[in-house]
Amino acid sequence: MLRHDFQPGRLIAGFFLTLTGIVYAGDAGGAWDTPWFVVIPLVSGGLCLAAATGALTHGIRRHRAAPPREDTQIPG
Repeated sequence: MLRHDFQPGRLIAGFFLTLTGIVYAGDAGGAWDTPWFVVIPLVSGGLCLAAATGALTHGIRRHRAAPPREDTQIPG
């Protein structure tokens, strides 16, 4: 049994932030030349994708956890 729920939004955000760190570490190490503005699409795109994934996951989990609806029509 898992100790906590799997949260793919956090995984995606962490991946993109780690990728940004690797890009700048490669630039600092002299492996390649990275312009300063590369961080903007990496971080903002990753966070937007993580938010969308988190919202989708939340909606799926809420839908699955909802109790089944009872028939509210009066039999006639």
